[in-house]
Amino acid sequence: MTTNIELREMSDEQLAATAKEAAQTLFRLRFQSQSERLNTPSEIRKNRRLIARIKTIQRERELAAK
Repeated sequence: MTTNIELREMSDEQLAATAKEAAQTLFRLRFQSQSERLNTPSEIRKNRRLIARIKTIQRERELAAK
């Protein structure tokens, strides 16, 4: 799991790639939760929060650039 400090040190391209990967993981976890039991149900929450953190940092950078 990446921390906020690690996320803030990433470039814009790295953040976008991490967000895409987290979204794909979240999709697979949601699909798996509907079809079978998840070993760790908390992974869904962790991925949602990671995506939210990344979007927050991207928005902060967007506003700072204006």
